[in-house]
Amino acid sequence: MKKVLFVINPKSGKGTIRTKLMQVLDIFTKAEFDTTVYISQEEGDARRKVREDAGEYELIVCSGGDGTLDEVISGLMDCGGHCPIGYIPAGSTNDFGNSLKIPKSIISAANHVVKQKEFPCDLGCFNGDYFVYIAAFGLFTDVSYETSQDMKNVLGHVAYLLEGAKKLASIKSYQVSVEANDTAISGEFMYGMVTNSLSVGGFKNITGKHVHMDDGVFEVTLIRTPKNIMELQEIITAFLSRTPDDKYFYQFRSSQIKMEFQEAVPWTLDGEFGGEHARVEISNMERAITMLV
Repeated sequence: MKKVLFVINPKSGKGTIRTKLMQVLDIFTKAEFDTTVYISQEEGDARRKVREDAGEYELIVCSGGDGTLDEVISGLMDCGGHCPIGYIPAGSTNDFGNSLKIPKSIISAANHVVKQKEFPCDLGCFNGDYFVYIAAFGLFTDVSYETSQDMKNVLGHVAYLLEGAKKLASIKSYQVSVEANDTAISGEFMYGMVTNSLSVGGFKNITGKHVHMDDGVFEVTLIRTPKNIMELQEIITAFLSRTPDDKYFYQFRSSQIKMEFQEAVPWTLDGEFGGEHARVEISNMERAITMLV
């Protein structure tokens, strides 16, 4: 039997994993998984558990949102582990799970895990820490970690939109200099993201075209600061219609990105607070993790 650590965030999404847990464990048992279940207790707990105990298991499965997956993968990287990771998405948006075409149904996702189809996937290194699919700064980046879990559970994706609407009245501009493999740019931007995903915040086709999760490069998007309310409306319209306009959106691909700001700027990593940084170095760790898809 394969020894499996099953890490669960019971607060992710609407807590649906609670009603499906016995069915999931039955699927695992029939697949001859010797499963140890661990319920994460607080922020950072899943990372600590995996970091300390990953060496005892041949497979790690997690159920929660993208933030929970981030913790599990970061914990595995902390201890130098290399076992495959199964993901049963149970969050509010599940951008990474959707990009990997993991079913939204918990039971269907569990059935995919036991098939053990491996997919080597890129991982991001951010000033020595890790992110799975997005590192971002600027407008809306604090929405995810400032929106309460209860609000997310009740309203789902609408909660992000409502919280984000509050930010429009206080758009901040960031002076940044960017260096990448073949790119150098500087200017004032209200938002920037480095991604390895087909969607962000539930919005598809805004990270770029022909996105691949295992090609060793990230998609980088920078949105210029609007000069007036009309330009802001054009940016929002382009964002919602998934048709970024070159007039405001600067997009490119790179495996190495350096950014320098005039002051420390708050960042979000996979929807969780990633600290404040005036200088950022991001690198793509090509095929550093193995996901079960």
